[in-house]
Amino acid sequence: MLIRRQSLFGLAMAATLAIALPSPAIAGPAEDYAAIERDYETWLLRESPEYASALGVREHDGRISDISLAAMDRRAAEAAAMLARLDAVPADALTPALRTNRAIMHRQLSETVEGNRYPQRMMLFTTYAGWHQSYAGLANSSPFSNAADYRSYLDRLAQYPALSDEALAITARGVREGHVLPCMVLGNIERSVAGLITDTPEASRYYAPFTRARPVDVDETAWAALQAEARRVIAGAVFPALARHRDFLTRDYLPSCTAQPGISAQPSGADYYDFRIRQETTTGMSAEEIHQLGLSEVARIRAEMEQVAARAGFASREAFIADLRTNPVHYARTPEELMMRTARITRTIDGHMPRLFGRLPRLPYTLREIPAEIAEGTTTAYYSQGSLSAGIAGTYYVNTSKLDQRPLWEIPALSLHEAVPGHHHQISLQQELDIPMWRRNFTGFTAFVEGWALYTERLGIEMGLYDTPATDMGRLSYEMWRACRLVVDTGIHAKGWSKEQAVAFMRENSALSEANIDAEVNRYISWPGQALGYKIGELRIRALRERAERELGARFDIRAFHDAVLAQGAVPLDVLEAQVSEWIASRAGAAD
Repeated sequence: MLIRRQSLFGLAMAATLAIALPSPAIAGPAEDYAAIERDYETWLLRESPEYASALGVREHDGRISDISLAAMDRRAAEAAAMLARLDAVPADALTPALRTNRAIMHRQLSETVEGNRYPQRMMLFTTYAGWHQSYAGLANSSPFSNAADYRSYLDRLAQYPALSDEALAITARGVREGHVLPCMVLGNIERSVAGLITDTPEASRYYAPFTRARPVDVDETAWAALQAEARRVIAGAVFPALARHRDFLTRDYLPSCTAQPGISAQPSGADYYDFRIRQETTTGMSAEEIHQLGLSEVARIRAEMEQVAARAGFASREAFIADLRTNPVHYARTPEELMMRTARITRTIDGHMPRLFGRLPRLPYTLREIPAEIAEGTTTAYYSQGSLSAGIAGTYYVNTSKLDQRPLWEIPALSLHEAVPGHHHQISLQQELDIPMWRRNFTGFTAFVEGWALYTERLGIEMGLYDTPATDMGRLSYEMWRACRLVVDTGIHAKGWSKEQAVAFMRENSALSEANIDAEVNRYISWPGQALGYKIGELRIRALRERAERELGARFDIRAFHDAVLAQGAVPLDVLEAQVSEWIASRAGAAD
């Protein structure tokens, strides 16, 4: 599914990484590159102060990200200057490792420059995420070890009204210029804001840190004062800002929504979609190529589904899916039952990890329910990364709303993807790698990260998790879901599909419930291109494994292969192919 990082403005910041002023010239390409890299890391932290705190870098505590259009322009200009400095460093004069770093930095900065050219930069939220939910998430993603941590958090809460008002002004300009989300995806959007306003400050998500044990460096009098300040800021600043946001949505935004679901219907939309394809897949594939690949994968997976349905004793795939969607035996009766069933599966998976991986991360993960105010309109689960240095565990969030739409047979594939060996395993390992800080913490190519997580769903076969026809169909349904994305996302944004066409295609080919299909199609409409990386990345990783098995034969080691894929963290797919090719050659040479 999806990953939520501790960056406060992931949507706005995804293509707005920044740089510093040029450093004095230093003799030698390696030294010149090292100076650029230091500047790059400094600015990444400065431009994402909330995330810096989560990483344990405390010099930006109390500050918040600047999401203004002027800041976006500044970052794009600085990125262009950084690119000029990078281009002056000859790649062939660097070591292979530094050439890889240089290429990845070049890609990120280039996307920063190009992304800022599109007016879609004013679209600051989707059906999945927005600044209001990111800010509410600071209560879980910030460190809270001492008085300074609580002071930083309160200072950030106090700045929320100005930030939200700036975001609303940008959104209002986007509305005036025709850059607005389609009406058909906005059914619950005001609830995601209004649900954050509670009867009392103490009942809000913002106050949660003040319900924990008092830090050791805060006496009882000071702790009571901090709690009282939190109540005042939440009630007097945060709640009124949320109310203005809610009123803007109902009064100004919803009446201006568009009837066209595709981004190509907007000014500059077709070019923007081409950019998003390149950004999310790290390939040069066209929308039509991706669409046809999707259709081919859908046909292949349908044939496998027919075989599973026959083994289950059903006359057809459709009959089996109908049973999976409606038979009460496949559904939990309470949120607690769903969470308990999920917890048991995750512990079972944990037991298989040493057999498939030589290196395991130190950081643990936990389970939480998706917050109620967004649960009904969002996806079935997601992962929020943690930080060992800041004392924050990774979190696998499970959607416990609409229990009749959350089948138990999807839990194995879902848990493999979101927790281990999917997102938690890959991201937590990346944070421990001996690579530059910016690559450990600020690099997350969708095609790699989501492609890896989808690949790990298939590892459930080797773990014996799909031990019933229902869970095996669940695995295939999840793979089909990602194949459908290639067809549906390109259909909507490049081929003029309606939402109804997209929903019908998903319903016809996957076993997803109606609620999940609706939420997913809304996500594709409001977040163009993001969903394309999953299947494209997974297919590339599977092809690399097949090649390694074929060329190495008996010398193939699954643990070593997996460690090799993850050894450099998230990388573009062409870089991944080069590093796995090098690993295959080294294994073959070592055995000769």
